[in-house]
Amino acid sequence: MAPGRRNERRAEALSTERIVAEAVLILDAEGEAGLTFRTLAARLSTGAGAIYHHVANKTELLSAATEHVITDVVTDTASDRPAEAIREISLGVFDAIDAHPWVGTHLSREPWQTAMLRIWEALGGRLPALGVPEHQRFDAASAIVSYVLGVAGQNAANARRDFGDVTDRSVILGAVADRWAALDDDFPFVRYLSTRVRDHDDREQFLAGVDIFLAGVAAAR
Repeated sequence: MAPGRRNERRAEALSTERIVAEAVLILDAEGEAGLTFRTLAARLSTGAGAIYHHVANKTELLSAATEHVITDVVTDTASDRPAEAIREISLGVFDAIDAHPWVGTHLSREPWQTAMLRIWEALGGRLPALGVPEHQRFDAASAIVSYVLGVAGQNAANARRDFGDVTDRSVILGAVADRWAALDDDFPFVRYLSTRVRDHDDREQFLAGVDIFLAGVAAAR
């Protein structure tokens, strides 16, 4: 068999889904810098040319991997009630970015990609059922999408910040609380926050913010 025909058959046998799934594993283990077509080809026991047959470049691959992670989160919801579905989807996105921090980075980089469109649709698409007037839907959707992605991304970054030899979360939060408690009178509210930051739960605090958004939507309605 001619080499060209053999390579063509190999490319056909290699599915886009398999490439994307392997890319997700590399991204989780090594981050964005670790994802190269050479590494991916070695993991898939194929050539880089076969991968280019399915994915044009690294940006396209990152977008496909991001969509792979996000799609189930925003489409598989247990509740058909819009407010509960928004809470569930928001928390799902929060957990997905916590588990795959590269997802948050790529979402912020390309707002037109399909994964972002799915998030907008899943969250904003439920606002009419909550009674949000048409002239307020864009602002309301922007607020909830920005909150969800912003807090989720910041949480993922904080969880992976280098604090030297200290890895215990309670110790880190305790140090932050002590520093805030020692601030002078220019920062009275931050001093107050020092009493709450020490023992707070990130997921509970995140959901509290979603609930504040939903309460605001109900008030505006």
